[in-house]
Amino acid sequence: MYDLTIIGGGILGLATAREFLIKYPNLKLILLEKESTLAFHQSGRNSGVIHSGIYYKPNSLKAKLCVEGAEKMFQYCAENNIPHKKIGKIIVATKESELNNLETIFKNGIANGVKDLALINQEQVSKIEPKCKALRAIHCPHTGIADYKAVCNSMANDIKNKHGEILLNHKVIDLKRIEHAIHLKTDSKMITTENVITCGGAHSDKLAILSGGAKSPKIIPFRGSYLLLKKDAESIVNGLIYPVPDPKFPFLGVHFTPQTDGRVWLGPNAVLAFAIEGYRFSTINIKELLSCLFYPGMIKLMLKYWRTGILELYRDLSKKEFLKSLQKFIPEITLDQCEEGPSGIRAQALNYDGTLVDDFVLETNQPNIFHVRNAPSPAATSSLSIAEMITVKAAKHFEL
Repeated sequence: MYDLTIIGGGILGLATAREFLIKYPNLKLILLEKESTLAFHQSGRNSGVIHSGIYYKPNSLKAKLCVEGAEKMFQYCAENNIPHKKIGKIIVATKESELNNLETIFKNGIANGVKDLALINQEQVSKIEPKCKALRAIHCPHTGIADYKAVCNSMANDIKNKHGEILLNHKVIDLKRIEHAIHLKTDSKMITTENVITCGGAHSDKLAILSGGAKSPKIIPFRGSYLLLKKDAESIVNGLIYPVPDPKFPFLGVHFTPQTDGRVWLGPNAVLAFAIEGYRFSTINIKELLSCLFYPGMIKLMLKYWRTGILELYRDLSKKEFLKSLQKFIPEITLDQCEEGPSGIRAQALNYDGTLVDDFVLETNQPNIFHVRNAPSPAATSSLSIAEMITVKAAKHFEL
């Protein structure tokens, strides 16, 4: 029997397993991943940004753990020879109506302890991004990029070196508590364990419900699609260029994101995916789609923001409309300079009342079971700090 089983082989599950084995080296630990490779979903399909912590409400978990986590992530990448770079970011206002929100973001960043932030004008923006048009902007020099797949593989090696086990191709399909043990049935075998931590990403609500947890919040999958700058156009940008995000939503808007391999991603948009793992417009799972559409919280959200939803869908279907979002910042960019890029899924928790959950959510209302219910961006940046928090809270909950 295992002392601890962690469900989920994304960056958060791996970071948590690693942290437990650092703190409790004699723990008999196993990590289960349903796919044939680690970091197959959100952890391996995000834009690779090490966020600074500027956006988030002061005193929130996101604010605290992102600022701490960014520093830890830069250090981890450096110590393990993982491709990364501190390239800086500008958050750009292009119209008067965005200036108040820009000021709020700046104040949040200062309150959260983000270092060396500066409000800058067009002339100063031009020195950082010569092609960028701006009314005003925030310069955030300590934002960076990293290869998160490489981070995950490195964490997996850490786990194995500390005698933890990792099983791929093991999807948990049932969970039963029998006497003093928890029995996990996968599609391959039965595993007995004393304690369980779920880091299921887009499936976190299902795993919680499987063990008798609350049905709310529900995970709603939002697909984000990217274009790529063609290689001969990559010199248009030097670093990260972000818009001023709409404060009604937890999405950061269409942006320019250089990668560690030199490519430049453009995006993402944010549209309802037609399947939990629906990375393409054509991927449809009727059961999962109807489950989302008829969830009371989703009905309320759609009734309130149907115009925004239609505009996002139109932008998803029209490259010209997608391009317009980019031309607000780099007017000279053309479709001829772009090509099809990857896509990802953001697992976003939605409350029963239709409000989007805007912070990390950890649930400990069942003996010997600990759930990560909501961990969207900046979870990759924050993963080492989130793992430390989970380890402290879960160890106390499990009475280790």
